[in-house]
Amino acid sequence: MWIEVLVLASLPLLASAWVAGAVPAPESASEARQREAMVQEQLAARGIRDRRVLDAMRTVPRHRFVSQERRSKAYADMPLPIGRGQTISQPYIVAFMAESLALRGGERVLEVGSGSGYAAAVLSLLAAEVYGIELEPELYERSVATIGELAYRNVHLRVGDGFHGWPEKAPFDAIVLSCSAEKAPEPLWDQLAEGGRLVYPRGPAGDYQELVLVTKTPQGPREKRLAPVGFVPMRRAR
Repeated sequence: MWIEVLVLASLPLLASAWVAGAVPAPESASEARQREAMVQEQLAARGIRDRRVLDAMRTVPRHRFVSQERRSKAYADMPLPIGRGQTISQPYIVAFMAESLALRGGERVLEVGSGSGYAAAVLSLLAAEVYGIELEPELYERSVATIGELAYRNVHLRVGDGFHGWPEKAPFDAIVLSCSAEKAPEPLWDQLAEGGRLVYPRGPAGDYQELVLVTKTPQGPREKRLAPVGFVPMRRAR
């Protein structure tokens, strides 16, 4: 199995925001049908089984997280550009990574590289609180606006260096690292709660890495290999 993903990383801390907002504008019947087809044909048909994940993907309007000119392809089986050389990830990878975390509803989740805010919105329907860190101020500002319009009140976003995580909000029950690293950054591991789960693409920059799920146990990290993937490497703040 090959999973294509593009985005993410880090910048010096510039801002932090708690996101809330207005009632979203209504969507078209066509968009609702396309989203249902996405869930059935791209997710369920490929092995996504967690009913809560499928329902979250069925609920979050992906078309609201892309530009107007990309809206007609919002539910296509592909990543889409969102500006600043980054993308909104393929729907399958968002669902696959979310399912791997086995969320039950009461967790605090950190996403490093929140980009458009789409994955954070999906995770917000699966966990109690979601914290997202984004490299690009422009993408951060746009995602704040979108998340606010859609009224996902348990999503919190900031611009910052993802390598350092969000220590004042730790510990986290789950962490998603959406950029490749040869090993998980130590600060993120430190911010993971005992029994917590970290999913990230392990390996150097190149054609592909390996998506791994690491659980923090009293005996040390317990690793599960998930799939070969292609991610942009993590960048540090300058």
